[in-house]
Amino acid sequence: MLGKLLRPALIKRFFASIREEGLGQALRKVRIYLGMVLRGGGRSALGRRGGEVSRDHLYLNKIWQQLARQNAFHVAEAPALLSKRRKIALIADMNLPQCRKYRVEQLAEFWRKRDVEVEYSHYLDVPRSAHAMQDATHLFEYRLQTMPVTEMYRYEARRLKLPVLYDLDDPLFSISAYETYENMKAIEPELKAHFISEAPRYLAMMNGADMITVSTPGMVEHTREYTPRPVFLRRNFADAATLSDGLKAMQSGGAARTEDKLFRVAFASGSRGHEVDFALIEDQLAGFLDGGPNRRLMIIGHFDEKHLPEVFEDRIESHPFTTYDDYLATLAGADCAVMPLTDDIFNRCKSAVRVIDAASVGVPSIVGTVSDMANVVRHEETGFVAQTPADWGAALEALAGDAAAALAMGRRAREDLETNWSGHDASHIISPEVLAWVRA
Repeated sequence: MLGKLLRPALIKRFFASIREEGLGQALRKVRIYLGMVLRGGGRSALGRRGGEVSRDHLYLNKIWQQLARQNAFHVAEAPALLSKRRKIALIADMNLPQCRKYRVEQLAEFWRKRDVEVEYSHYLDVPRSAHAMQDATHLFEYRLQTMPVTEMYRYEARRLKLPVLYDLDDPLFSISAYETYENMKAIEPELKAHFISEAPRYLAMMNGADMITVSTPGMVEHTREYTPRPVFLRRNFADAATLSDGLKAMQSGGAARTEDKLFRVAFASGSRGHEVDFALIEDQLAGFLDGGPNRRLMIIGHFDEKHLPEVFEDRIESHPFTTYDDYLATLAGADCAVMPLTDDIFNRCKSAVRVIDAASVGVPSIVGTVSDMANVVRHEETGFVAQTPADWGAALEALAGDAAAALAMGRRAREDLETNWSGHDASHIISPEVLAWVRA
């Protein structure tokens, strides 16, 4: 039992959950998993055979040996050269819901609309992952690091002559990004040391690929400092589910916010440590809230409120993260969303997913100049790009002072999302080189 619970893969998932969702949510997942194991569940296709724990990285060894003995180990030509048909086998770390949505399910939707078949699997589901590669023309890897099982997949890809693309949306390979990341101050030193120790394993996986895609122009630039491999852009965008779910949330939450005449400012925090970002605009928000009795701060997700000034005490509406649908419904009840970020390497690599979420429910965003968010917001049309501390307060006052204009700005944000930031194959969404590489 203890060996099953302390598998390296499960420990890695635990640390990843702490990093992205906080210790409380990670421990909650542990309790759920323990309950499943004690009830006889919690076993995957990678589990026990005859009472023994399967050795995942040896899954293909007997097949390889048999093929080699029959002089059938090597394929004659790359599958992409033998057929016009294209199929991507996408093997991913899908432990985090946002990562699965934006870099796995969204990618599958994008390529399927272009007549490219996609079969995706969690990297721990060895049978499914290995099977998906057998009739694929390309292998895509997302958020993987070097370990015996991922090295086995890479070896099989080379045997099958599959071109390999590696995809990532956070600079998990970058010690320079981790060491200067302000949000790291909120976690235990031992946990930070663990993340830093894993960085070379992500870089090694990247450097073994033929092509790398990342989620923002800032991350393209930073990734090129670490690798000689070709690095291209594949931005996160609003997929069909986001647009549909956002519309539903607009129709419910949007109507509710007009009934009580309150002006709500949303601040969403999907992981620990964002108090340091909030501190950048704390004074401006305090002054804004003090300017009228109908003004509220809506905090969604992880946030330690105990250090906030007294002016915030009776003006805060707190909402925990539950499901994505509930998050959008809550966000739709806001009149605007604020998204400050400290200026460091990690944040310069961040995408505009929070802007996408807000725009999907017709809520305008106020953003700073750090990250990709300023590239998605059209200043004074779909939101505001604050260049100075004073700009945050001025933008809030402008929106609170004209409810009709704020509502119209949110509608424009939604329209711009549908027109410019949905699943197009325009160069600002995906580099043309990636399209050509798959179709070649």
